[in-house]
Amino acid sequence: MTADLSQIVKAYDVRGVVPDQWDEPLAELFGAAFAQVTGADAIVIGHDMRPSSPGLSGAFARGAAGRGVDVTEIGLCSTDQLYYASGAFDLPGAMFTASHNPAQYNGIKMCRAGAAPVGQDTGLAEIRALAEQWLESGAPEPVPTPGTITQRETLDDYAAYLRSLVDLTSIRPLKVVVDAGNGMGGHTVPTVFAGLPIDLVPMYFELDGTFPNHEANPLDPKNIVDLQRRVREEGADIGIAFDGDADRCFVVDEHGDPVSPSAITALVAARELAKHGGKGTIIHNLITSWSVPEVVREHGGTPERTRVGHSFIKAEMARTGAIFGGEHSAHYYFKDFWNADTGMLAALHVLAALGGQEGPLSQLVAEYDRYVGSGEINSTVDDQKGRLAAIKSAYEGRDGVELDELDGLTVSSADWWFNVRPSNTEPLLRLNAEARDEATMAKIRDEVLAIIRA
Repeated sequence: MTADLSQIVKAYDVRGVVPDQWDEPLAELFGAAFAQVTGADAIVIGHDMRPSSPGLSGAFARGAAGRGVDVTEIGLCSTDQLYYASGAFDLPGAMFTASHNPAQYNGIKMCRAGAAPVGQDTGLAEIRALAEQWLESGAPEPVPTPGTITQRETLDDYAAYLRSLVDLTSIRPLKVVVDAGNGMGGHTVPTVFAGLPIDLVPMYFELDGTFPNHEANPLDPKNIVDLQRRVREEGADIGIAFDGDADRCFVVDEHGDPVSPSAITALVAARELAKHGGKGTIIHNLITSWSVPEVVREHGGTPERTRVGHSFIKAEMARTGAIFGGEHSAHYYFKDFWNADTGMLAALHVLAALGGQEGPLSQLVAEYDRYVGSGEINSTVDDQKGRLAAIKSAYEGRDGVELDELDGLTVSSADWWFNVRPSNTEPLLRLNAEARDEATMAKIRDEVLAIIRA
C-alpha cells in the first residue's frame, strides 16, 4: 500500500484506521523495523480483542522473525500484561491496541526491554523512517536464518506478580462492580481477582472489539453511566471501569459518584510511601489536583511535577528513581512494575485500602479530594499560539498571580490555578482549572474560556 506514515505514527505510538491507513503488509514492515532499531535477539508481542489485532500482530511477528529475531507471542492480553512480559522476560515488546479508539482503529504501543518506552525521541522516528524507506524501495531481504515464533501463556504469572505487590489477605468482603467495556479487563479481571474475598459483579466482560455497549473510554462521563446505575442497584462498595486495553482504571464510589483520578493518585501515593518507609519521590503531572503534592508531603514524600504524557512521566520516574507516578487521565505508574503504567495494580491498591477499614469509599477518598476541579474542557481554535498569548497577557502582572510554561500555560494564585495546553494532534486547546470552592472555580473557568473562545 502507499501509506502516509505521518498520519499514523504519533508521539508515543502507531495508531490509525485499518485497512484505510495501515494494514498487515505495513505491520510486517513495522516488525522488521522494530527488530532492527532495538537490535534485540528476541521480542514479545501481545494483542487486544479488536477484529484486526490477530492479523496485524501476526504480520509484525513475521517481519521481526524475518530479521532473525525470535518472537514470543503472548496472544490476547491487556497492555500492562504486555509490559509485565517485557519486564519479566527483559525483552522489547509490542502491543497491538488502539486503546479506547473506535473499532475501525488499531495501533502499536512499543517498548524496549524492561518496558522502557519507545516514543519519537527513543526509537519511533527511526522505526518510521525505516518503514518509509522500505515502502519506497521494497521490503528488506530476509536474513539467512530467520527467527522462531512461539506462543506462551502469561496471564497467571501476570496476576500472581500483581498480587505479590499488594497485601489483600486480610481485607473485609467487598461487593465490586467492574465494567470492562468489552475490552481486555474482561480477560484479566477474573484471573487477578480469583480467590479474593470479592463478590464480583461483571459488566460487559465479553471480548468484543466492536464495543457494542459503549466506548471503552471511562474518562468520558457518558461511558460510566451504566456502571454508576449498577453500583447503586447492587448496593456495591465500589465500581471500577477499565478502558479498552485495560491499562487505565476509573473508580466510582458506593453512591455511583466518580472518584477523581487525582484522589486515586494521592491515595496510592500514600500507600506506596508507607510501603517505602515514608520516603520516596512521587511524580504527578501538572494538571493533577493540588491535593496530590499536599498528601505526598504529609506522608514524607517528595512530589515532582512533570508535563502531561506517559513518556515524560516514565522519563522522570527513571531519572528520579520515583516509587510511583499518577496522571489525571487515570494512568498510574509503579517502580515495582518497571516504571510502567498499570490500572489493575492501582485498582488492587484501592481495594486493599477500602477493604482494610470499615468506612465507605466516599469517606475514605474525601481525605484525598480537597478541591473543586473543572475536568478537562476542550475548545476548537484556529490559532493556538494566539489564544495562549491572549491568556498570558490577561493574567501577566496581576498581584499574587504566577505563570509558568512547562506545558502550555499554567496560571496560579493562592486560591485557584488553571492550565491551558495545546493538543499535539488536533486544533484544540485543553483547559483544566481548580479552586478552593465551586464558585471560584466556575468564575475562573468561565473567564479563561471566554478568552479561548473569543
